[in-house]
Amino acid sequence: MATGKINVSVENIFPLIKKFLYSDHEIFLRELISNATDATLKLKHLTSIGEAKVEYGNPQIEVKVDKDNKQILIVDQGIGMTAEEVKKYINEVAFSGAEEFLDKYKDAGKDSGIIGHFGLGFYSAFMVADKVEIITKSFKDEPAVHWTCDGSPEFTLDETQKEERGTEIILHVAEDSTEFLEDAKIRELLTKYNKFMPIPIKFGTKTETLPKPEDAKEDDPAPTQEVDDIINNPNPAWTKKPTGLKEEDYKNFYRELYPMQFEEPLFNIHLNVDYPFNLTGILYFPKLTNDLNVQKDRIQLYQNQVFVTDNVEGIVPEFLTMLRGVIDSPDIPLNVSRSYLQADGAVKKISSYITKKVADKLSSLFKNNREDFEQKWNDIKVVIEYGMLSEEKFFEKADKFALYPTVDGSFFTFEELENKIKDNQTDKDDKLVVLYASDQEAQHSYIEAAKAKGYEVLLLDSPIVSHLMQKLETSKENLSFARVDADHLDNLIKKEDTAISKLSDEEKERLKEDLEKVVQEKGYTIQMEAMDSSASPFIITEPEFMRRMKEMQQTGGGGMFGMGNMPEMYNLIVNTNHELVGEILSTKTAKKRERLINQSLDLARLSKGLLKGEELTNFIARSYDMIK
Repeated sequence: MATGKINVSVENIFPLIKKFLYSDHEIFLRELISNATDATLKLKHLTSIGEAKVEYGNPQIEVKVDKDNKQILIVDQGIGMTAEEVKKYINEVAFSGAEEFLDKYKDAGKDSGIIGHFGLGFYSAFMVADKVEIITKSFKDEPAVHWTCDGSPEFTLDETQKEERGTEIILHVAEDSTEFLEDAKIRELLTKYNKFMPIPIKFGTKTETLPKPEDAKEDDPAPTQEVDDIINNPNPAWTKKPTGLKEEDYKNFYRELYPMQFEEPLFNIHLNVDYPFNLTGILYFPKLTNDLNVQKDRIQLYQNQVFVTDNVEGIVPEFLTMLRGVIDSPDIPLNVSRSYLQADGAVKKISSYITKKVADKLSSLFKNNREDFEQKWNDIKVVIEYGMLSEEKFFEKADKFALYPTVDGSFFTFEELENKIKDNQTDKDDKLVVLYASDQEAQHSYIEAAKAKGYEVLLLDSPIVSHLMQKLETSKENLSFARVDADHLDNLIKKEDTAISKLSDEEKERLKEDLEKVVQEKGYTIQMEAMDSSASPFIITEPEFMRRMKEMQQTGGGGMFGMGNMPEMYNLIVNTNHELVGEILSTKTAKKRERLINQSLDLARLSKGLLKGEELTNFIARSYDMIK
């Protein structure tokens, strides 16, 4: 038997390990199973090249909980260790790695990013255990050894009896970590971190129903048997070649990733690259609503099939964090702060590659089955629009397949839209004016007025559309977007021929004064406009620029304008050529004039969806009186 002291400058590193990574102490199980997996895969490699003269067989890793003795056991059938290897890999390499890790990050604080991942390995066991034993037998013809350490730099190492090749780690769970002696907790961690490890992981047994014998009676119970409960899938879909997978395989894997997700994904993108970096994975486009809140089921990041995190910002472009699925790469540096991660050259290349793959997939879906792409547009548009705003290279590609739906249910690419409307919707300054509605019901009367003039009206209702329009207006020449209720149509698309007003300047001024007396408390800006006599007498509009800045401020951006707390601003446009407007002006009694103005104004407000509550009740009562 040998005893010794681990050569380390920090007199007692274990309390530091425990304290520093306390918030992450559940990763001990992932680390120990990762080590067991490595040991098993190393054996597989050595047997395949003939260096290990043993039978590889079908090894598995077993996790056991002995609640009575307060122990957790992790048992593998891998390469094992000799006494010399224990001294080297446990007492020297692993320990110096743990010390170096702590030395580097102890002042960084817990918020510095993905620290702890794959940094501590074996010594993470001391986050939950006050004593750890290793019983191991190498594949080489050497005696098995037993190593013990009680959380101080002291250890013992002696020979022991063990028939099977491999390593058994026994954790004596500390009093403050007894939650890990619950089967449910261990199962939860195995499912979270080790669900797709490449070696089968056994945790207990389960009852399996067998087929009934042919001579069994109908009411005889089906026979059962106890079988190993393998909690992981060692060969997940992303590790297979795309050519070997059917659509149903991708859907089944989605259900495996997100068991509580009941909606099918719209489509998937299989990632597979080995130069200039290694990366595999499958991304899914879920059905997305207009709600921009962070999705609960997020993309999961793995390193060689070991779960690392579902916080993938910096690795995946921000607009794609709304997708779901898996990314697996050994080339992403994980023991570093997030700021380092975002500046890392390999990570930037990975991010660009993922963006390109997504753009190419969307482009091929659009070209190969446009009808299907149009049907899915409402479910994917938020991701595409967000990508067009945030990634210039994605914008260039998406400009060819991004769709602009109309209120009549047609879909155009921007180029198609431009060709369709340029003759009719180019104003006198040679600017193409794209009309749009954000709410087909609320803006119905404005839409119909535009359609009556032969104008095309888009239906743009995503929460970031104001930002997108701003982007399009700055990236394309002579283009402006205007919501149909931003002004009357002759002002939205100004042509050379303007209507002549039936009212003189003096009459317009007198009418304006009468209107201001009635509407002064309602905060409208009154505009006198000579329009077609068939157009509405009163129209309420919202100025495009002010309203759009307010919308942009509410969805992030545009804050510099300070529009967030501004009241709604409306213009009251009065058609000086309408018969009713002429009647208001010629009415002799002030009372009747006020009644006509109020009724006309309320009709305009009703059309705009602004007449509510008591004012709506009074308007209805007043209208019935007029009918009588």
